[in-house]
Amino acid sequence: MSTVFTKIIEGEIPGRFVWQDERCVAFLSIEPLGPGHTLVVPREEYDHWIDLPEDLAAHLMVVSWRIGRALDAVWRPARVGQMIQGFEVPHTHVHVWPANSVEQFQFANADRHPDAAAMDEAARRIRAALADAGHGSSVPQP
Repeated sequence: MSTVFTKIIEGEIPGRFVWQDERCVAFLSIEPLGPGHTLVVPREEYDHWIDLPEDLAAHLMVVSWRIGRALDAVWRPARVGQMIQGFEVPHTHVHVWPANSVEQFQFANADRHPDAAAMDEAARRIRAALADAGHGSSVPQP
């Protein structure tokens, strides 16, 4: 059975994509820890990140780094958080988000009902920052 992330990747469920390449995608979290909270997800399903092939794990980290730099350019947070925990969806995904306090690393503080217009604007801003950084070929058009 496909995971919810595979359904998003395949277009069965809508997603706010900010990155797409042959190996992975990135889209906004529907329960963000802050504005711009992005998930970097391999196209192929791997339940546990330690089961990823080494080259795919490295690729996910590079894409996460690029997105982290874009988030930093857009929001200028104190830190850009990154986490892999994988309990809620059995499909490896890297969380990347702007953070200004340690409280923003706690999923209990996630926004369960984010404003759709604000999410659309965050995705637009991330895509623009990625394109400005020279990654336009991996930036999807909405």
